[in-house]
Amino acid sequence: MDPYALLRREFAPVRHRYTARDTALHALGLGLGGDPLDARQLAYVLPERCAAFPTLPNVLGYSGFWAREPGTGIDWRRLLHVEQSLTLHERLPADGDVTGYTRVTGVVDKGEAKGALLYQERRLTDSADGRLLAEVGQVSLLRGDGGCGSTMAAPPAPHRVPERAPDHVQDLPTLPQAALLYRLSGDHNPVHSDPATARGAGFDRPLLHGLCTFGVAVHALLAGPLAWDAARLHRLRVRFTAPVYPGETLRTESWTDDGTVSFRTHVIERATVVLDAGRADLR
Repeated sequence: MDPYALLRREFAPVRHRYTARDTALHALGLGLGGDPLDARQLAYVLPERCAAFPTLPNVLGYSGFWAREPGTGIDWRRLLHVEQSLTLHERLPADGDVTGYTRVTGVVDKGEAKGALLYQERRLTDSADGRLLAEVGQVSLLRGDGGCGSTMAAPPAPHRVPERAPDHVQDLPTLPQAALLYRLSGDHNPVHSDPATARGAGFDRPLLHGLCTFGVAVHALLAGPLAWDAARLHRLRVRFTAPVYPGETLRTESWTDDGTVSFRTHVIERATVVLDAGRADLR
């Protein structure tokens, strides 16, 4: 893999027309609607009157799983999504027309036996007037591509969650078919759907998408410290520290300090931290 070739890689703008049905499907993939009597959840999953869930920009204007394309040099079967950030400049409508602009921003080589970190960003704009709606950042660990060389300095230290007891704890289940539902929003990496691909990557069975886990954590924040006021969310960042299997229960702990909510998510069944260094900056 040539990291400088990835920096030079050109991505065609991706125009994405989405409907209220797509918006509802995204929320359903995150488990919203699990309580059919909760009007606050139903507000995100009924196409005839739904609102866009805050994490919807993660799946809009997406360039696809381009690491599989010929010529990248990436060992894509050993790629893991390890960090995500999302900055919301405006609340998205339930249906709209947006354009995504993707670019690789850097590579950090961790060593031949440790892999490399690939940084990319996507700017999401309104297709009609070019207005910036959201910015999406993604970090991938390329486990099979260490020793390639770095194009940037090491990243800053991750956010540290407080050491005191959490201010709020929210448990949310995931469905056994959650990954199959979430992939309908556009992420078709076969490690989330094909058992043979998952085994080839070293896992017993298909994994839940990291962005699905992220969305479940945001659901927990809305149900807890944000009291369902999604308009308060401005910037989110989180690290993926362990895989989640569909059907597991996610416990999100959160701490509120002034305009910041720190959070961390565990899989209850395995007592394993799967999201860490979570930070939500509020308006």
